Amino acid sequence: MNTTEAETDKASSPFRAFQRQPSLIDFPGRLAAVFFVGGCHFRCRFCHNAELIATGGPRLSWRRIEDACRAFSRDWVQAAVVTGGEPTLFDGLPDCLAFFRRLGWQVKLDTNGSNPDLLEACLPLTDYVAMDIKADPDGYRELTGFADTEHLTRSIELIKTRARDYCFRTTVIEPFHDDARMRAIGEWIRGARRYVLQPFVPRESVADPAWQALPRTSDRRLSELRALLRGCANIVA
Repeated sequence: MNTTEAETDKASSPFRAFQRQPSLIDFPGRLAAVFFVGGCHFRCRFCHNAELIATGGPRLSWRRIEDACRAFSRDWVQAAVVTGGEPTLFDGLPDCLAFFRRLGWQVKLDTNGSNPDLLEACLPLTDYVAMDIKADPDGYRELTGFADTEHLTRSIELIKTRARDYCFRTTVIEPFHDDARMRAIGEWIRGARRYVLQPFVPRESVADPAWQALPRTSDRRLSELRALLRGCANIVA
């Protein structure tokens, strides 16, 4: 996330920033431009995008986004990743996704799953959805400050049944994500087409300073969890 210059002319987009270089890792199988929406109502202690949590703040104009997209197209980009923050806090998200589709681009949406109503409206406009599963249902409040797991369950089912393509993903934090919690997550997403286990990587940008000192998730722990959950979902390394 490297471009954050604010513009005040007439049409502000929801985007705080975009990544200057196209990405080969954020949208499976696609060279994609990555755009960041500001604002998130989760307070994940391990968040790496803490600067995007606050609502409000300067946003890029649509003119700036259009210019960026033209430049990205010259670099062979044909896809957009809309991430955050939490994009589904923005009521105009469907129109935002439609903008990228009018370019002829494919669209990937990253979400925490907390707004199933808006997610449902967005699914016809997306080619890929990635939903973060932060914890087991009982652990959500402790880890994120968010406790409406019924909304999360509905989003899981919408994605499994209506998304063109998708993945669920969990950032594994030792010792919080013990075997019991991970089994509960596995049952929650049972039958998922794709489930990604990600290591926690300590960085200075982690939201909670106390968590900056936690160790990186070990490869051994990730291997254990892939074996533990093999019968619940298609685990992707």
